[in-house]
Amino acid sequence: MVTKGNQSKQHMRLLLMAEEEVTDYSESKHRSPRDAVKIHKKGSLIEELRRIRNKGWIQNARPGNPGGVGNTLEDLLGIDENNLPIPNAGEWELKCQRAGSSALTTLFHMEPSPRALRFVPYVFLPKYGWPHQLADEKYPDDEMSFRQTIRALSRTDRGFRVQIDRHTRRVLVSFDSTAVDPRHSDWLSSVERRVGLQELDPQSYWGFDDLFHKAGTKILNCFYVLAEVRRQQGQGFFQYSIIFILQGFSLDRFLATLDAGNMLVDFDARTGHNHGTKFRLRQSARPHLYSSIQEIE
Repeated sequence: MVTKGNQSKQHMRLLLMAEEEVTDYSESKHRSPRDAVKIHKKGSLIEELRRIRNKGWIQNARPGNPGGVGNTLEDLLGIDENNLPIPNAGEWELKCQRAGSSALTTLFHMEPSPRALRFVPYVFLPKYGWPHQLADEKYPDDEMSFRQTIRALSRTDRGFRVQIDRHTRRVLVSFDSTAVDPRHSDWLSSVERRVGLQELDPQSYWGFDDLFHKAGTKILNCFYVLAEVRRQQGQGFFQYSIIFILQGFSLDRFLATLDAGNMLVDFDARTGHNHGTKFRLRQSARPHLYSSIQEIE
């Protein structure tokens, strides 16, 4: 019989075994617990990344894992996820992506102002929402949805977009009923009945200073690695070919990235739950956020 105490002991033994079996996938060797996590200075970490780059193609250590390209690199470095073993590591992070990827990554969550209005659940959902596709099935029959991914370059098919107002130092959410796609005509008629077809009043927004503070705590200096990807005999392989050091997050660059359509704002709410408002970045645009971009030769 396995008691709760025995389970804890077994779990501890499994953890110890896992620590003893940290694998250097590039050389098919086992590290000992002593060298499973190496402590690097910034310069020695650069040399480690160069060494990995010079190995050429390396087999995916995490097949079936969407984050395999980053996890394999972390395994090769002998580090926990995003836990850089360098002085002031709290100011640095490791980011790795497939070369040419257009995938989006979430930078941070931040609800729009005026915060007191709780804009998403009390304005967007009741006044601009539409019936949830699972209403009267998984959710109550009156469940509403407000899911929009908006950007600065163009409006969504429901008329929403981001606007950057440098005079008031705000990133605004804008609505234009004339931009709504005809297939949403029934919804637009319901919006007219509920609130009218004018611009949002008041407009929800994020202040520049609030964005700079929030983003500055999330967008750290980073080692940014691009990996080529190929498959051979059913196996995935990565070549960590390009290494950047990115430093100096810049609000002006953040706003320029948003203005260029490479950053988007994602609303995901239903009557029963607001999943939070996210600022999401096209991964390939990450270097655009920094004032200092150094490629490691």
